[in-house]
Amino acid sequence: MILEGIVTTISAEGVVNIAPMGPHIDSDSASADWTHFTLRPFRTSQTFANLIEHGEGVLHVTDDVLLLAKSALGMLDPLPPLRPARKVRGWVLADACRFYEFCIVSCDQQSERARFEAAVVHSGRLRDFFGFNRAKHAVLEAAILATRTAFLPLDEIELEYRRLAVLVEKTGGEQENAAFDLLRRHLQEIKERSPHQPEA
Repeated sequence: MILEGIVTTISAEGVVNIAPMGPHIDSDSASADWTHFTLRPFRTSQTFANLIEHGEGVLHVTDDVLLLAKSALGMLDPLPPLRPARKVRGWVLADACRFYEFCIVSCDQQSERARFEAAVVHSGRLRDFFGFNRAKHAVLEAAILATRTAFLPLDEIELEYRRLAVLVEKTGGEQENAAFDLLRRHLQEIKERSPHQPEA
């Protein structure tokens, strides 16, 4: 099972990096075993560099899709509220639902996406998980697509955004609409900068 979450890591200089990431959990049931999981960051990502340099971090479960969208776009300035992790050298998102502090126990760098095996050393619950309605799911899908603009056709992404926009408009609240507007503006800016767009 792959769960969409947010991972915080730190660089050798102690700079915090916040990135959306879907860990592989060894269960398809609601009672998933959270003692370990697998992360598959691209070898070009800051998360990869940080975990190679310092093999610790924190995985978060959150229903804050605006935070997910901003982290997908690298637009977290200022950073959201953080608090020091308890068992690792790292940071916990203060408004997450659940968090899992982890240490990397093995790493395979043979493919484009590395494979980090992580062991959970401490976990906690900060608040109830609100849940994902159709709008939150739509924003999550749009955020994933926003990280694929370098190799997916922009017109196809835009077409999918139009479909997802209907779900956000029908079932979204303030947070979902703000997140989707941010993602839509980001896509439009990329299209305007792209040299491959046809002339009007």
